[in-house]
Amino acid sequence: MTDRFDCFYCRDDLHGKKYIKKDERPVCVRCFDKFCANTCTECRRPIGTDSKELHHKGRYWHEDCFRCFKCYKGLAKESFSVKDDKIMCGKCSSREDAPRCHGCYKSILPGDENVEYKNNVWHDSCFTCYQCKLPIRTKSFLTKGEDVYCAPCHQKKFGKHCFHCKQAITSGGVTYQDQPWHSDCFVCHTCRKPLAGTRFTSHEEHAYCVDCYKSTVAKKCSGCQSPITGFGKGINVVNYEDKSWHEYCFNCKKCSLGLANKPFVVKGEAIYCPDCAKKV
Repeated sequence: MTDRFDCFYCRDDLHGKKYIKKDERPVCVRCFDKFCANTCTECRRPIGTDSKELHHKGRYWHEDCFRCFKCYKGLAKESFSVKDDKIMCGKCSSREDAPRCHGCYKSILPGDENVEYKNNVWHDSCFTCYQCKLPIRTKSFLTKGEDVYCAPCHQKKFGKHCFHCKQAITSGGVTYQDQPWHSDCFVCHTCRKPLAGTRFTSHEEHAYCVDCYKSTVAKKCSGCQSPITGFGKGINVVNYEDKSWHEYCFNCKKCSLGLANKPFVVKGEAIYCPDCAKKV
């Protein structure tokens, strides 16, 4: 009589049938799947005898379930790494450990061109001007608050602009009536000679060089007939009715006494001190 060879669980005869040894005990396929199969870490279903089983550090997977946590690439025949109990392919693992771009927040992988500034890092193509949106790359840049600007955009947005031509003043320049000007734009209203660094005066909101002011704008002294410019010795002026004099020309016609801030008498085109006026 043949010895019995039964399943440890259901006691079915295993002669001529497929079976699995579990802890040195024979188990039929049905009972193995029901009582002994490991649970797949990924899908949580039993890993039956008809499936290929993969295991790593006490955890088990169906072959098709052993995939990268990030990209779902099958890893049964690929190298992999584990981070926080997550299985990842080499590429995704590199991305996970790589620094994040401050612009697009994607990983900056080894070999990617990048820019580091104030403890932050960007892809080279993500480090862009806040105004024109073009990559800064090797160009110079300036900041305003947290925003980065290429030099031309920063100058255009925040720099001084010439009161005359409205273009940006990149260097130098002059200030006139609290307004910025290019040195080349600040010129005499008549002869167009540059006035920066020279003596000039203004009339009706226009600036004039000394020569043009004398010849085209300044009043003529009723005494010496020379222009009254307000420069040098002729800085003080006496006005009477529609006439003007240099202070040093406002004298008695007879005795030459200076009459600025003194009583005087006008007779015809001449001025006299009171004493001389009595004798004329």
